[in-house]
Amino acid sequence: MPARVLDSFALIAYFRDEPGAEAVENLLVTAGRKDSPLHMTDVNYAEVKYSILKKDGPQAWAEAAKILQGLPIDFHSTNRLLADTAAYFKARYKISLADAFAAALAKVKKAELVTGDREFKALEKEIKINWLPK
Repeated sequence: MPARVLDSFALIAYFRDEPGAEAVENLLVTAGRKDSPLHMTDVNYAEVKYSILKKDGPQAWAEAAKILQGLPIDFHSTNRLLADTAAYFKARYKISLADAFAAALAKVKKAELVTGDREFKALEKEIKINWLPK
């Protein structure tokens, strides 16, 4: 299984049972079975947390946080290489800073970025994207 990076879009879809949730669940199950975790930056984790807190409330976040503890996801703190790569993407493309960090982790890890966020369309020549079904 190739290395895969989750964008916040993917994890939010999973928690809210939105389109693409089943595909994310399948990736999580496969990652757990093969002891090959998915990856996400702490910046994108923060995006997931604030999004759930803001839209769904603290109880929904408490439930999601419990579930997260058991998921096969390695969370990556930022470092200079990741920050430099994210800054390059942010300067070159119309994407949010959090999205730039997700793309940067995918680039640095030579991994596929799992997302349904069309904002990443412009980066298809820079990184491999695993598009979630709509």
